[in-house]
Amino acid sequence: MRTEIIKIDTEFIRLDNLLKFAGAVDTGGAAKFLIQDGRVLVNDEVCTMRGKKMRKGDKAQIEDLLIEVDSD
Repeated sequence: MRTEIIKIDTEFIRLDNLLKFAGAVDTGGAAKFLIQDGRVLVNDEVCTMRGKKMRKGDKAQIEDLLIEVDSD
């Protein structure tokens, strides 16, 4: 499994934006469909909320990519 660490300088980042910044998807539309289809895990549970607020320590997984949120 490949891991990407995304650093944020705000309190949170929305799940759909996190997927874009990590390079898991090319567009927000693609992120929306993956999330709505239940193909994204957040902290080991299926998440269908594309506006889910991801904070430091949260993890999202899509297929073989694990994305961890960190802050400066």
